[in-house]
Amino acid sequence: MIDINESVMQVLLAFIVVGPLLGAVAALLPVPPGLKGKSPEQAVLRHGVTVTGVILVAAIVLALGFDHDHPSKMQANTDISWIPALDVRIHLGIDGISLPLLVLTALLTFLCALYSYFKQPEGPSPKAFVALVLMLESGTLATFAVLDLLLFFLAFETVLIPMYFLIARWGGEGRTRAAWKFILFTLLGSVVMLLGLLLIGIKAGTFDMVALATDNGRSLSSSVQVIAVLAIGIGLAVKTPMWPLHSWLPDAHTAAPTVGSVLLAGVLLKMGTYGFVRILLPVAPDGFRIFAPYLAAFAVVGIIYGSLACLALAKQGAKGDLKRLIAYSSVGHMGFVLLGIATMTPTGVNGALFANIAHGLITGLLFFLVGALKDRTGTTDLDTLAQQTGGALYGRTPRLGGLLAFAAVASLGLPGLAGFWGEMLALFGAFDPAAGLSRPAFLTFTAIAAFGTLLTAAYLLAVVRRVCMGTVTQDAPRLADVQTYEFAAWTPLVALTVVAGLWPKVLLGLTDPAVQQLLAGGTR
Repeated sequence: MIDINESVMQVLLAFIVVGPLLGAVAALLPVPPGLKGKSPEQAVLRHGVTVTGVILVAAIVLALGFDHDHPSKMQANTDISWIPALDVRIHLGIDGISLPLLVLTALLTFLCALYSYFKQPEGPSPKAFVALVLMLESGTLATFAVLDLLLFFLAFETVLIPMYFLIARWGGEGRTRAAWKFILFTLLGSVVMLLGLLLIGIKAGTFDMVALATDNGRSLSSSVQVIAVLAIGIGLAVKTPMWPLHSWLPDAHTAAPTVGSVLLAGVLLKMGTYGFVRILLPVAPDGFRIFAPYLAAFAVVGIIYGSLACLALAKQGAKGDLKRLIAYSSVGHMGFVLLGIATMTPTGVNGALFANIAHGLITGLLFFLVGALKDRTGTTDLDTLAQQTGGALYGRTPRLGGLLAFAAVASLGLPGLAGFWGEMLALFGAFDPAAGLSRPAFLTFTAIAAFGTLLTAAYLLAVVRRVCMGTVTQDAPRLADVQTYEFAAWTPLVALTVVAGLWPKVLLGLTDPAVQQLLAGGTR
């Protein structure tokens, strides 16, 4: 690690949040300001790679300068009065909970920009595409860095418009309906969430998330906490997405372009679960404890529902779309994240945060691979894919087939890969929940969720068998194996999936002290 002055850390964090927004404005200028390309389209795509690359480097430097001996301490703090009448402040900071999500966002956005530079998205002007991706990155990074409730809401909402247009303008079949469904669900959830955030701020006399977490709900009555948790929880649950508020997700993923799916699964879904941990757990603990069993129940229903939907799509002869299958798998995986949070224990919450990062890496890789398959075959329908590949992706394109199998076994939670630890810790947390929660109920949830892991293995192995493990035939059409730019975009995800699986302390060493302090009464 490197020793960086606190003021430099403040500047770095502010640049990471604002930089992509400035890059988005620059992308719309008549002459692309990035590196020169063979055409204006290539130049603006290269501008996107340059901006996201600089932001990723800044995020890595921020991570290296982070005081890893005190991950529970808020670092790189910037606190400036913005709207004095409402006591709204431009308050930025990071700790061991937000830092991994910040780096994950910067990494995935850079890989998406790199992939798009070589595989230009089909649709309107690349200028608008690059500007939207950068605007989305800025909003997501801000969500993980701001420490004011109203700023959190503004950042939370900033990502909706760019994702809507990415789906509606660059998506595939059914994109208009999917985009409208996405925006309506998330906006309605956000309206309810805003009411809850305002209630907390008005009753507590501050919107400062650090002060509210340190107060640990002492200035809020039980009834206020219950109403706030219900209102904010609905908004966060829509974005997570939690069953039964998930129905926008499969349509959005199926219609979205490859880059849109990667960012939606790898980054946007994390905003909802992050809000549960950063806001509801420390700010309204008594209200959250009342709803925790219901949250856990919805979580395990989502685990089973998502797995059964995937099994139905993976079944031989079913009209199964591979992108839709992975979207439903996200409902199940995010169910484990919510289950971990609902336990209100350090073990469960650490598992939820670990599973968040693992899901971003693995599902991001899966959507990249499915996009590559569609580019080569023109379809994501499982039956058609099996016919075009002869069910023998291993034999036809060994690297692509091997990567698909790797991502599948990582997603099902194979020990030694990142997908294992988060779900295991969430189950351990549910086995022994926090005081005041019904242990018999949570033991039941543990058993149901554990059964869900078996269903997850069943549908993912069924996909691998159908697409990868057939016999190569002479008359099968030729398919290109993994290209150099694809290796460049996917290798970091593979490497980090292995590193996090073999050395979980990389993440848990950051999150555990911060979680312990958050649950004990705040972040300082």
